[in-house]
Amino acid sequence: MAANKMMEKQLSTNIKPPRIFKMSLWRKLMTAFASAAVFASFAFLAIMFLSIIGDVFIHAWPALNVKLLTEITNGIGGGLKNAIEGSIVISFGSILLAAPIGISAGIYLSEHGQGMAGKTLRFLSDVLVGVPSIVLGYVGYITMVIYLGWQFSVAAGIITLTIMLLPYIARSTELAVSNIPLAVREAGYGLGAGEGRIVFKILLPGAAPAIMTGLFYAVALSMGETAPLLYTAGWSNYMWSGNLTKEPIGYLTYVIWTFINEPFAESHMLAFAAAFLITSGVLLLILLGRWYMVRAQKRMGSYR
Repeated sequence: MAANKMMEKQLSTNIKPPRIFKMSLWRKLMTAFASAAVFASFAFLAIMFLSIIGDVFIHAWPALNVKLLTEITNGIGGGLKNAIEGSIVISFGSILLAAPIGISAGIYLSEHGQGMAGKTLRFLSDVLVGVPSIVLGYVGYITMVIYLGWQFSVAAGIITLTIMLLPYIARSTELAVSNIPLAVREAGYGLGAGEGRIVFKILLPGAAPAIMTGLFYAVALSMGETAPLLYTAGWSNYMWSGNLTKEPIGYLTYVIWTFINEPFAESHMLAFAAAFLITSGVLLLILLGRWYMVRAQKRMGSYR
């Protein structure tokens, strides 16, 4: 017992208390400065965002009524029923066309994109992201409106927006699928599943939240485009009759771009109303994408 007590005493005397490092004055000042800079940046962005939303809402308020949603555009007045319909048709038509192609390309890049073909596809995707949207509109005008004889039409506008959205969807899908651990794939192969079953039963369900968020962002991006549609979809004061070619269509961004330059108060109110609708739609889609992602993460956490 005495020997044990002597050993414990020696061990206790050999153990030194941990040193407490004090932060220097310079580090404290730099930490305070960095915290203030981050807070100021956030406050600046928040103020700019709220000021833009508030200014658009204040100018659009006189035009936000039932007439806006139930009447078509009449010259520089009337409502925005035809423009709202056209924006919905073009945006969702482009995402329905771009989603299967972009998701398939993203899966290929994630699973088999290490070779020359994958590197080439990524390079072309990066180049396509950097091409100005008005250039895509001009190419669509030359090829579809003039050469194919479709004239200003829904099909020309949808295909042009589809080309613009493809690299975003492909990259977001590639990142989502690549984040799934390799062990999950190996487990699927170990159970005898083929590559197709692994993709559709394991990879796509696991990456679905991130892919859906990317699709929501792609729809929001397509809703705010003007330049590609000026050369392909044209403009129409009437409701869409269902023809894909040889019939122009209205859309909200055309109202913003054109009516704000008119010297009439009513046209200005319609332009601000269209801007408010576009901004609200984009914000709703972004929030919906975030909500879907958070909900999916919570569900996956509960499964674990």
